Amino acid sequence: MDWIEIKVDTTTEAVEAITGIFYEKGAQGVVIEDPKDFLRPKEDGDWDYMEVPEGLDFEKAVVTAYLPEKEGIYDIISEIENKIKKLPEYGLNIGTGKITINSVSDTDWANEWKKYYDILHIGKKIVIKPSWKEYFKKEEEVVIELDPGMAFGTGTHETTVMCLEFIEKYIKDGFQVIDFGCGSGILSIASAKLGANRVFAIDKDEVAVKVTKENVDRNGLNHIIEVKAADTLDIIKEKVDLIVSNIIADVIIKVSDKAAFLLKEKGIFIASGIVKDKKEKVKQAVIEKGFILLEEQVKGDWVALVFMKNADQ
Repeated sequence: MDWIEIKVDTTTEAVEAITGIFYEKGAQGVVIEDPKDFLRPKEDGDWDYMEVPEGLDFEKAVVTAYLPEKEGIYDIISEIENKIKKLPEYGLNIGTGKITINSVSDTDWANEWKKYYDILHIGKKIVIKPSWKEYFKKEEEVVIELDPGMAFGTGTHETTVMCLEFIEKYIKDGFQVIDFGCGSGILSIASAKLGANRVFAIDKDEVAVKVTKENVDRNGLNHIIEVKAADTLDIIKEKVDLIVSNIIADVIIKVSDKAAFLLKEKGIFIASGIVKDKKEKVKQAVIEKGFILLEEQVKGDWVALVFMKNADQ
């Protein structure tokens, strides 16, 4: 199968909305290149810089989507272009909004996307290792071998980093976990390697489900992680200790009621993928469902929130 690559020059502010448009129109993979990902806050709150490519424009982000080349694809592209052009009407700065379209073969894609990913250290002991890279782990490290393919979730984006840091902080041995919107399976695998004895990885996208299954197998965790195709939490019938959802604000609000029902007393709900402007809306909606806000974290223009189910609920 060949693919249509749609690349949009935009801003960090518009990344979430454009990503949502792409997935709504059937994108089978999205790559987000945000220069602000090179910024990492130090413990004292000052900003530290990683090795930054020369000439990088911190005011510009690029969102690239891949859609299968099929009949009617150019009508779909036209709809995508129109939706992106209308985003300023909702108060979003999309920058230039320049759109570039290319045709990409399966063979080209198999090698092209690998340039985006390298070994990544997150939190106190998590290491994300692309499957094609060699790495010699230290005794205390938890190494996740990942091949994201065309599924979202590599550990490089701020939303994923915050989820991983919170999972490392809050998970305990023997936990049962739900990863809703699992993408590449990175959060499910991290949960299992950090002590969970059962994980439900859920995603509505068939590519994400396929890639997650491959990554679960690659890490030898089939006995712990069960991968399910769904767009709802209704398929889970048992109580769990922790739910993590790295999607978008509106979906988090939508599933918070079911999350409250599925979590055990004092269970943890980690929510990420939230743009700053929607933070208060999400906090209010989730708290109304019987949660207590434990903490929040901000990286760039993204927010992650940690809630605990109120013992009185």
